Amino acid sequence: MTEYTPPAVWTWDQESGGRFASINRPIAGPTHDKELPVGKHPFQLYSLATPNGVKVTVMFEELLAAGHAGAEYDAWIIDISSGDQFGSGFVEANPNSKIPALMDHSGETPQRVFESGAILLYLAEKFGAFLPEDPANRTEALSWLFWQMGSAPYLGGGFGHFYAYAPEKWEYPINRFAMETKRQLDVLDRHLDTHDWMAGDYSIADMAIWAWYGQLVLGRLYSAAEFLDVTSYKNVLKWAETIDARPAVKRGRMVNRAFGDDLSMQLHERHDASDFELRTQDKIGEKE
Repeated sequence: MTEYTPPAVWTWDQESGGRFASINRPIAGPTHDKELPVGKHPFQLYSLATPNGVKVTVMFEELLAAGHAGAEYDAWIIDISSGDQFGSGFVEANPNSKIPALMDHSGETPQRVFESGAILLYLAEKFGAFLPEDPANRTEALSWLFWQMGSAPYLGGGFGHFYAYAPEKWEYPINRFAMETKRQLDVLDRHLDTHDWMAGDYSIADMAIWAWYGQLVLGRLYSAAEFLDVTSYKNVLKWAETIDARPAVKRGRMVNRAFGDDLSMQLHERHDASDFELRTQDKIGEKE
């Protein structure tokens, strides 16, 4: 690894390298004009089934499973590898150009909500669900929700990038972020040793943390399960498997998913509950 001497002033003169090099840039704003589609439901979700996207689709499916019919939603896929997140309509919904973005058309004026944690909290408060009413447990749940929002960048942008996506394998950053990822897993494992859920009952804190750390210990992120020895975090694994078995979680994982070998787990767009039976990619392929 060649030693790097930073210049006095950084300039953007080349792609950053790696899998997502073509869409990384140091400026914000749209690159092209493109309106967002709008379906029949009040809630319009623009997303992709990355961990941050899965948080929100799991929440919607859990709300519907709990009987909140007003949580019906349309989910439109945003192909971040093609730069859909830089279209003018998406930037209006999320000026940070990251999925997921939500538009709520249920009021007189459409309300945008961006950042996955903010969307979870918005929906929990709107429907009075999956957030403890007890003040102490509510505070605990929000603490864990914000823990996830602050911690996961070390897992994704740190460990995941250098272990799975960087153009070359470099020991220092992989070791640095592997150490931090394992520390975070230990934080969770110690907490879950004496708790069934992150705070009180199953809540948005569990959904948010599961989408990242639960899927990590289940072997779904970065092909890194063996490297990180994830099965040693027995409490996290048990908790992750419990959540994974929930039908609403399985449905949430399917929405806006456009990758993986199992086509039955890919529902590119979701506009009705029947889409899970009729519109997955294996079914569409059979019709074609």
